[in-house]
Amino acid sequence: MIHALPLLAPLLLAGASWYAFRSPGLRPRGAIRVAELAALAAILVAVLSGVALFAYGPGTSPAVGYGYVALASRLDLVSLVMLLLVSFIGWVVLRYAGTFLDGEERQGPFTGWMTATLAAVLLLVQSGTLLQLVLGWVGTSLLLHQLLLFYPDRIAARRAARKKFIVSRIGDVALVGAVVLLAISFKTGDIATILAAARAGEGLPLTLAGATLIAIAALLKSAQFPTHGWLTEVMETPTPVSALLHAGVVNAGGFLLIRFADVMLQAPIVLAVLVMVGGFTALFGSLVMLTQSAVKTSLAWSTVAQMGFMILQCGLALFPIALLHIVAHSLYKAHAFLGSGSAVETVASIRRPGPVAIPNTKAVGRAFLLALAIYAVIGVLFGFADKPPQALALGAILIFGVAYLIAQGLADAAPWALTWRTSLYSMSAATAYFALQRISDQMMHGTLPATPQPGPLEWTLMLLAVVTFGVVAVAQSLFPLWAYHPAAAGLRVHLANGLYVNAIFDRLLGGWTLSRSVSATPAAIKE
Repeated sequence: MIHALPLLAPLLLAGASWYAFRSPGLRPRGAIRVAELAALAAILVAVLSGVALFAYGPGTSPAVGYGYVALASRLDLVSLVMLLLVSFIGWVVLRYAGTFLDGEERQGPFTGWMTATLAAVLLLVQSGTLLQLVLGWVGTSLLLHQLLLFYPDRIAARRAARKKFIVSRIGDVALVGAVVLLAISFKTGDIATILAAARAGEGLPLTLAGATLIAIAALLKSAQFPTHGWLTEVMETPTPVSALLHAGVVNAGGFLLIRFADVMLQAPIVLAVLVMVGGFTALFGSLVMLTQSAVKTSLAWSTVAQMGFMILQCGLALFPIALLHIVAHSLYKAHAFLGSGSAVETVASIRRPGPVAIPNTKAVGRAFLLALAIYAVIGVLFGFADKPPQALALGAILIFGVAYLIAQGLADAAPWALTWRTSLYSMSAATAYFALQRISDQMMHGTLPATPQPGPLEWTLMLLAVVTFGVVAVAQSLFPLWAYHPAAAGLRVHLANGLYVNAIFDRLLGGWTLSRSVSATPAAIKE
């Protein structure tokens, strides 16, 4: 029964949600306090679950139900990490929302929908059965839909929510199909039993079809190209909702791939597709992000890129690093959204914004050589021999981003302080990558499968990814030199519009012409 302890967390937040819906809509002080206390209690439950995991080891609670129609809680390192992450971010967001929405007429229902969404996410990440996984997955999406329509009279908010609804339902169908195939293939609804059998090589050939549907569900959930448009359009919602997206909602696709890592390893072709889609989405999102003038929109495009990079990591079978990425990105991006207002004020107060120095071609070349040298030296110190080639390729991609900083420090007009600081950042980044990669691998040993040796297809994809990311990093470093060229101005316009992919996607879905005369009626809210 000790492994059922995590179930207390969603139950507490569900109770807080029920209380919030019964509270006044305007300034529901009691509901806000109850929601915060429930989130704090959820953090405590997560901590106690960690103690239980350390004392008794991983396991699944007794099932409530029979056969395939059963619910159970799975407690292992993956679910524990997600429990701690979701409950902590949820508590921070709820505290922020209590002040941010002060005076809103529907603050009570907003608090109710937010706590209910957190409860659904917590139910999802601790799923021990396929049925609970589907219920948590679908419930999270449907409850988030209500938050996206907090301002139902805003045409852009309704358009984004409807688009998200359609994409999510397609993803739900894919997940249900995957669950059915896995249940038939392994003759059980218990996730731990399925993973153990998949690790032993059982379940083929239906496993390949199930892995394909899991990948489709993950790609749609995590706003991958070309279905990313809803994520960049949900900025019409209150800022706390944007932060809440990073508490196991938009990154639930990565969690799904990590949870079924043993199943995904049986489908190398599917992993290769994840590498290509995730890598392209990461490059596409990062380039578009640089052209956005609105802070929250730029952050949204950054999330698209980061989710693409997370999918890329899963495609490379670097599942421990992908889980670490989910934690790091969720904490950083939730803070970035909640602090977006103060960030605007800070930048506005700077008298001379802009780069200190613009590097030329020689400086960029020296910067990349220096970054690769630092990466090689620190890699030798940590030991290249015991690292899978996939992890080394990923590290090379990461160091290209740091080389951009070094390039500014090596510019002719750069002061010595900037040169020293950027070089230090590069060494710190390379050290942190190798250290965190080793820690995550050791922590998840036995919980997540080891990265297999790459074959010819994997080597080709790794080489392509490293070269592509390297070329983009060089172009970004040299961009200030040709930023005012007419061709660059035209490219900026196209990138600022996301290369019009979202508009094409709208047309494929039938268009989004909505009447501006629609009022905030219950019928409009249900849309």
